[in-house]
Amino acid sequence: MRLVRSLSRLRAAHAAALALAALLMPCRPAAAAADLLQKSLVKIYTTAQEQNYYEPWRVNAQQQWSGSGCVIAGNRILTNAHVVSDAIFIEVRKEGDSQKYVARREYVAHDCDLALLKVDDPAFFRGTRPVTFGGLPFKRDKVAVYGFPVGGDELSVTEGVVSRIELSVYAHSWKELLNVQTDAAINPGNSGGPVFQGDKVVGVAFQGYNAVVAQNTGFFVPVPIIRRFLDETRKGAYREIPGFGASVEGLENPALRAFYGMKHGQSGALVTRVSYGSSAWGLLQPGDVLLSFDGFAVANDRTIGFRKGERIGFAYPLGLHHIGESIKVTVLRKRRTLALAMPLKEPVTLVPLPAHDRKPTYFIFDGLVFTPFNMNYPGVTDSTPPELKALCFHDVPTRERRQVVLLNHILSHVINKGYGPSFNDVIVTAVNGHPIGDMKELVAAFKDPKDGRHVIEIDKAKEAGTRIVLDAAQSGQASAEILREYGVPADRSPDLAEAAP
Repeated sequence: MRLVRSLSRLRAAHAAALALAALLMPCRPAAAAADLLQKSLVKIYTTAQEQNYYEPWRVNAQQQWSGSGCVIAGNRILTNAHVVSDAIFIEVRKEGDSQKYVARREYVAHDCDLALLKVDDPAFFRGTRPVTFGGLPFKRDKVAVYGFPVGGDELSVTEGVVSRIELSVYAHSWKELLNVQTDAAINPGNSGGPVFQGDKVVGVAFQGYNAVVAQNTGFFVPVPIIRRFLDETRKGAYREIPGFGASVEGLENPALRAFYGMKHGQSGALVTRVSYGSSAWGLLQPGDVLLSFDGFAVANDRTIGFRKGERIGFAYPLGLHHIGESIKVTVLRKRRTLALAMPLKEPVTLVPLPAHDRKPTYFIFDGLVFTPFNMNYPGVTDSTPPELKALCFHDVPTRERRQVVLLNHILSHVINKGYGPSFNDVIVTAVNGHPIGDMKELVAAFKDPKDGRHVIEIDKAKEAGTRIVLDAAQSGQASAEILREYGVPADRSPDLAEAAP
């Protein structure tokens, strides 16, 4: 009995000694490293006003939200574009500090969801430590996400592993770019926070799935995209990632490959359409087989070799290049192999991807509100008419049609009596006999009434009718009355000012 008690006392004394030693020990290297990383962390407070795409002459009510960021070289803060999108006032606070400092946007890249902020007060950067960048991690590598998610005001750190690396859609811009998936928790407020592998930044957290859709699934913008963004800003302006401008489909069926004259062992992707004004316009043709892209052989499933044992979508190299550069492409055209140089241009789409930090385009004539169809309004939701949804995903700009012009809605007045809500969100095909390819052509067409009338032709005959007819003699007075009664400051957006009738 005495022996047991003696052993118990010895164990207790030993445990106490270990606890005392732990208290007296210097900070462990991992803890010290974590303390250094925290000197890079910033919480961002944004006040913003988003544009109203239903009444495009107005802005929506003021909103506030928060996000995360990190200090990089040159006394700048790296964060997400969506954290500071449409901002009218920004403040930042260092981790462990109580004071907020006013910040301003230096560069914003909506396509890759990145932004740089500046703080003019040099006191903000005292005691901070710029992060350093690592490389692109591999699957199963451990990462840690730092930031200020909802539910608290202090720094949060979540850990996980890299689970997937591929091209996928960035929610802010709807662009398909390289991103990295992790099971580390990424919640609202984490956006813009750095993702560390060891003591190196390997990404910027930017989006995640709702838990109802998928659990433990978050994403970060990887270093190759970040480096391209920073390279662009060194030129004094940001130009978006170039576009390809051609639709392609896979060639996994042997009979289909033989139909296009491909030899045994050849692989590639079939060009089906080419967008007017794009990088591919005038260079590629429908029916071409894309054999290689920027030096990478294109497989029949539209992928290219990435790293050892990995494959990725063939458009991956675009995210590393800049507008004005050229890349090499090889195509099979009518059974002949052609090597071509493709000058890279801005992306072009028939339906613009979501726009930020810019006023919507609109034109009002006799109470009819016209806008170009875009992903902001009416947007792509379950209630979006199928014909508009098809335009978003399947149509490309042509020489004749660069935009889809919508009759958004109608501001009721005696001059447009009888044209009700059934005419909302209909596509305008012609005005006064003039085909409409974009908003400037629409404005110009109203200069030319026919037999004292304005005739607007639409493509929704079954639900609404085939055309709208207005009395041209009453148009000037009616338009002025409508603008005054509805509190509209101008009949058109500033970008259409030169197209005045």
